[in-house]
Amino acid sequence: MESAKTKLQGREWRKDQYLISTDSSLVPIAKLIDIFNSEGFYWSKALPAPAMQEMLDNSLCFGLYEQAEPIGPSNATPELKFLGIARLVTDYITFAYLTDVWVEPSCQGNGLGSWMVRCIDEVLETMPHLRRCLLFTGDWQRSVPFYDKLLRAKLVETRKGEGLAIMERKGRGHPTFNKEGTGYN
Repeated sequence: MESAKTKLQGREWRKDQYLISTDSSLVPIAKLIDIFNSEGFYWSKALPAPAMQEMLDNSLCFGLYEQAEPIGPSNATPELKFLGIARLVTDYITFAYLTDVWVEPSCQGNGLGSWMVRCIDEVLETMPHLRRCLLFTGDWQRSVPFYDKLLRAKLVETRKGEGLAIMERKGRGHPTFNKEGTGYN
């Protein structure tokens, strides 16, 4: 019997010239390092290439690509231009943490990010024992309504002694490690 992990790591969606794939081997590590080091990727910084690869291998990655028409023989593999990524850190059964959602700035506003999140939602719907999917964002104006609309993700507001307690232990890789507060700045 095929495992949930194996099934989910082989998913693809196509829309016009665009492709979303959960095959992490398609993600260009050098380009991803540049993205992680960019100003627009404020919540994290790049890791050494081997660590970046291991991070991808241990996640369910959703790579967004533009697929160019093949030049030459009809059986040629089309070139893929990397346009975006999202990662689900998951056990593939009960828990998923959505992180590192990014779309090339020049491609934003064309519905590609929404499409990618709808593909993520489709995968989450196939997980019959999923207890919860979490995500963190520091963008209250754009991201909170975006994920509410597309993932039906609700803001967890708690008071001491009521509901869920969301707790954090920052690691050395957090942008504000050894600083007070829970934000990214």
